[in-house]
Amino acid sequence: MTSPTPAERQPGLAATVALYTAARVALVALVTGLLLVAGVPLAIAVLVALIVALPLSMVLFRGLRARLDGALSAARERRAREREALRAKLRGDGSAGEPLVASDEPSDRKADRGQH
Repeated sequence: MTSPTPAERQPGLAATVALYTAARVALVALVTGLLLVAGVPLAIAVLVALIVALPLSMVLFRGLRARLDGALSAARERRAREREALRAKLRGDGSAGEPLVASDEPSDRKADRGQH
């Protein structure tokens, strides 16, 4: 049995974003609840919680943010590889086993005759 690679152990981008978002929302809810227990009106408690939760989450969720940054960079690298492979395929630089398909357009056939 082989040990999973780091890419297999890490959750995907969607799961990481969902986890970070849930943690941020939970923090806002917690701060709002504490302010409500202290007797602050609901609207003001929510607004203060939103303002307080931003810097607090930067400190408390440092590990989650690092994991989110890693997932974002991995997704960005994967998309760049896929984009480059697609561009190479569109240029005709695809794999050597794939023959280029000739066009059936009459204008292309005229141009082909002149090049021979």
